[in-house]
Amino acid sequence: MDKKPPLTLYLAAPRGFCAGVDRAIKIVEMALQKWGAPVYVRHEIVHNKFVVDSLREKGAVFVEELDECPDDRPVIFSAHGVPKSVPAEARQREMVFVDATCPLVSKVHVEAERHHAEGLQIIMIGHAGHPEVLGTMGQLPEGEVLLVETVDDVAGLAPRDPQHLAFITQTTLSVDDTAAIVAALKARFPSIIGPAKEDICYATTNRQASVKAIAGQIDALLVIGAPNSSNSRRLVEVGSAAGCAYSQLVMRADQIDWRAIEGARAVGVTAGASAPEVLVDEVVAAFRERYDLTVEMVETARENVEFKVPRVLREA
Repeated sequence: MDKKPPLTLYLAAPRGFCAGVDRAIKIVEMALQKWGAPVYVRHEIVHNKFVVDSLREKGAVFVEELDECPDDRPVIFSAHGVPKSVPAEARQREMVFVDATCPLVSKVHVEAERHHAEGLQIIMIGHAGHPEVLGTMGQLPEGEVLLVETVDDVAGLAPRDPQHLAFITQTTLSVDDTAAIVAALKARFPSIIGPAKEDICYATTNRQASVKAIAGQIDALLVIGAPNSSNSRRLVEVGSAAGCAYSQLVMRADQIDWRAIEGARAVGVTAGASAPEVLVDEVVAAFRERYDLTVEMVETARENVEFKVPRVLREA
């Protein structure tokens, strides 16, 4: 029997599910218990195929728009948030609905509305087309929120009044990239108002910090997450920027490119905020089959955040 090559696997912590994702999944499960199947979910509840498929097996039906839902079944809005027009339509149709928007995303919505009420035009730092960005921009009338994705976009902004601006950010961005865009905004619009507290959520920040902590010790980084998960993709970018020669996003263990990490002595593993720990276990088991494995946990923060589910489900 061939001797397995030695390899150290550095498991970044915190990793995986955040409180907002935990809450959103719990909302779907509790809704199924309360009302029975089917329960409709507008957009993927979180960006992870394994999670979505698991909930689908329990009776959740995932749709992209509200007009795909019947009037007489409950509908849940995803953790990413929705434009104001969506709950307005649900009320008009007298539908039962539950909002699973992450409270930290809702905080950004409230910020945007407050700035708007004070007569400020808002600049949002985020990724065009992402559900969270569509939901946040959809809190206000068209034209009240301008989107920038990069430092270069700042130069092309044409606000209504450069003296009356505020900025907000998507919650799942790269901390470092966002800091550069904020600096460019403040340089061009010195009077711009920013959030009292960082919009990028604690879980995104913590997961990026843990990747930076292991980047100098590893030859390759694997991020477990979905291609449409913003926070997972940012972890890949953070790994690359921190000097990790090979930084790759994988949804499951069967996607690992073993040839790409051949000869590696140390590999880092983390998981995006919508990836369950069972997928981390699966990846560790796949490494154990091929290597004489040493697993080391590198913990840079402890998380004990918990968000309550809506009262309509707590009363169930």
